[in-house]
Amino acid sequence: MRLADKTRKAKAGLLLIASPRFKNLGGPKRGTYHERKMAAVEEIRNTLGFLDLAYPGIVYEREDAEKAISLFFNEKVDFIITEFLSWSEDFAWIRFLRDCPDIPMIFTNVAKPKMSFETTLDEDDFIDYLCAGTMVGSLEASGSIRRVPRRNVTVVTGTREQVTEKIRVFSLAARARTILRQSNVGLMANMNEAMWSTYIDNYDLFTKIGPEIHYLPYSDYGEYIERLTEAEVKEYADELTSRYEMMEDVEYDKFIGCVKASLAIKNIAMDNDIDVFVYNDIDKATFKIAGCRAGFYPQWFNDNVSVLVPEADIGAGLITYVMKLLSGKNVNFLEPFHIEDDYGTFAGGHAGPNDHNDPDWQRNVIISRDVRFAKTSWKYAGAPFAWYRISPGMKTIAGLFEEAGRYKLVCFKAESLQGKHLLATYTHSIFRPEVPCKDLFERILSIGATQHFALADGDWTAHLGYFAEIMGFEFHYVK
Repeated sequence: MRLADKTRKAKAGLLLIASPRFKNLGGPKRGTYHERKMAAVEEIRNTLGFLDLAYPGIVYEREDAEKAISLFFNEKVDFIITEFLSWSEDFAWIRFLRDCPDIPMIFTNVAKPKMSFETTLDEDDFIDYLCAGTMVGSLEASGSIRRVPRRNVTVVTGTREQVTEKIRVFSLAARARTILRQSNVGLMANMNEAMWSTYIDNYDLFTKIGPEIHYLPYSDYGEYIERLTEAEVKEYADELTSRYEMMEDVEYDKFIGCVKASLAIKNIAMDNDIDVFVYNDIDKATFKIAGCRAGFYPQWFNDNVSVLVPEADIGAGLITYVMKLLSGKNVNFLEPFHIEDDYGTFAGGHAGPNDHNDPDWQRNVIISRDVRFAKTSWKYAGAPFAWYRISPGMKTIAGLFEEAGRYKLVCFKAESLQGKHLLATYTHSIFRPEVPCKDLFERILSIGATQHFALADGDWTAHLGYFAEIMGFEFHYVK
């Protein structure tokens, strides 16, 4: 998928509904109802500069609703913002709900700090009173959302500032949905026979979530490794050794073997337009062909807003990609290892390629032997990898799982603790979750999950909640 399509602003349709009955009513001081609504529209639009807006004008009549539907469809908006500017007849609204394609919608009602009129005896005050009746319009409209019926409608209320912030969060979730529907998943090269619980239905993947899946054969992997030039291998090897300390027991030829295994993945992804590379790094074919498993994470994946995940887990690849699209940050991949009850913490991490490129935490990376495979018979047994102590700070940790044709998005927050490297072979950290560890995992185990999660800096739970709502996923925020 083109980088420009993954880094663009979210595109929103703006549907503002007003009453034709009031349109020409006016007072001598503050203008007509329509003029006051036009001023209100400008105020609304000025708060939405973070969006690419498709705005058809105020909707008064059925024809205006039809014009809005055509505009939003032709402009391929990610979502629609709807707001009643006062009470209004609902014939245009019901037609819009019935005829508009299945586009996520955020239905807003804005509370003003105070009213601009004192009594309704004054003609100008009376028009302002009519203008202020947004709750009447919203309540009337709300029933039709359910009766039409219309899915993918999220209702929010608050002050203008509060509603705008909710729109900002919603916009990233809606944008992620659109991008997913245009993205490509590359699986090399088969499902993971050691972890059947990670399997998802590939037909459902396309029809319910959006990406196409492409199977990338191991034979291609071997050819890409052979095709690497000495110059590009040396360039990446020099980049890694200039940025990271290498442990003394690392054998340089095995380091080069891992560099080649990692670069070949990047080149396959680039040539096949892959946005989510799902690498089966525990299949024996990987080791037969590459001599080791890839242990580095080329920066190309971040530059292209793409992701690389191990162990052939498509669901984990999808949630890692979603976290990338929402946050724009470096996203790591982990499985929780064990709880240390005395400290209220759990250890988590993962072997194989993991995003070690966060520019603020390069000192957290050491090039270390993969001791897990050091005593095997593979060509580059013990080949090194980027041993990364995941950056400290509060993280959002999320997983995406399939059950009986439906999807479950599970998330929680935990602090990654600063400390020394502890778990050889694994990118890792020690985490202190907001919820006590035993309660946290008891609840996740009860929901039903697999072991793989993505994590990113900061609080992305609201974004994930909107994303799950838009996608029709079950949402479980364990807090």
